[in-house]
Amino acid sequence: MADRSAEHWYPTAAYLYVLYLDGPALAWEYLRRNPDYRLDWLRRHRRSDAAQSWGLRLWEDPSRDARDAHPAWFLDHDSVIQLYPDASPPPDAKTFDFWRIPGRKHLIHDGRRLILVAHWPGHCARFALADNLVDGMAFVYAVRVGAAPHARSRAPDMPAFTATATPAAMARGRPTPAALLELHTVQALDATLAGASLREIAEGLFGSDAVAGWYADGGLRSRVRRLAQRGQSLMRGGYRRLAQIE
Repeated sequence: MADRSAEHWYPTAAYLYVLYLDGPALAWEYLRRNPDYRLDWLRRHRRSDAAQSWGLRLWEDPSRDARDAHPAWFLDHDSVIQLYPDASPPPDAKTFDFWRIPGRKHLIHDGRRLILVAHWPGHCARFALADNLVDGMAFVYAVRVGAAPHARSRAPDMPAFTATATPAAMARGRPTPAALLELHTVQALDATLAGASLREIAEGLFGSDAVAGWYADGGLRSRVRRLAQRGQSLMRGGYRRLAQIE
């Protein structure tokens, strides 16, 4: 077995950010690893409209991970909150104040409207801004009919407009099984693309002690095989489900 410990995919610590990504961000992590997408990115000046075939309104650089990239998906995810001017605001109406929104902020024009993305510890908020909404204006928000319950329940609190600063520190609970699954899948996908064997992947993900009893039909081997297959499936098109574009 080759020594893979120096390869980019081996240290699990490099993937910890994946634990805190939502659906659209996870979708990007899988798409950006697709060799065909990376080739299309290199040829993007000759195929300016090809981004739509990948579910994107605009090209996004695959060298940028989800902490720095902000892909504009062809359809809005349920997590996107739409903001409009309030035509008849009450005296105590909340007003749109860009600088009160906590965290790192990014404005992206996707060809139709401005999308505001804000990141702060453990959170990501996405807003679609109406053309006539300006700073200091009273606003109302909307979520898509039929949106997932977690998206509807989060919108009324509008945390990004009630916080005045980014928390310096925030306690985070233990990662959920679903979050751990995504971390292991992304790491296993990178290992597969680098040509690692199932046993080498298992050692990188779970440690050398875990593979001490490695054998052909063992449970660990089956688990790692499923992770590798899942990563390939998500990279080849399954990411669309995470981004809600299918």
